[in-house]
Amino acid sequence: MRPLVPDIETLILPGLNGSPEEHWQRHWARDNRDSQIVEQDNWTCPDLDNWMGCLESAIEASSGDIGLVAHSLGCVLAANLANHPLASRVRCALLVAPCDLETTEELHPCAINFGDMPRWRLPFPSLVVGSLNDPYMSVERLRLTARYWGSALIDLGEAGHINIASGFGRWQVGYALFDLLRSSSERLSTGRRPKDELFPRAFTGARLAPN
Repeated sequence: MRPLVPDIETLILPGLNGSPEEHWQRHWARDNRDSQIVEQDNWTCPDLDNWMGCLESAIEASSGDIGLVAHSLGCVLAANLANHPLASRVRCALLVAPCDLETTEELHPCAINFGDMPRWRLPFPSLVVGSLNDPYMSVERLRLTARYWGSALIDLGEAGHINIASGFGRWQVGYALFDLLRSSSERLSTGRRPKDELFPRAFTGARLAPN
């Protein structure tokens, strides 16, 4: 398969416990040669400083601008990059099924050291893809989080946590969304569209099947 974005490297950010081999993020890394998983030293007890250090190293090792493809806690990691100088290297971010830290800590007590939920506008174009019945983030909190981050928002209907358990293996719709996000970010960089209108209205709020 051709690289999704030939002139940038795509860094894939899994969440708590990483992404198993049949997770759509692992398929993404295998299908697209310019993509790589940012591996963490400890997937089971995430620490923000440690996870950020691994992300920083991956960005610094890349030769140019990057795109981010994050899932769950990986979305929170990407959002915490906002105030870092390396954020200037991020061209766009696809943020899939972001988790609410308070809810996640209740479901996985004593496992996560990620501080408070980031509530600031991201300095790079971003698209949040969420679900109406995600156990890790309510619909209300999903909409509020997208608003905080300044992200466009698409919901997939009742798609759970958008993972293997909810039927998401190889997820080619994600590739199309990322291509759309990337092209929209290019329009933004040339000043052709304001940030709040990165996506056509027909896409915002659209529900898209797993494949």
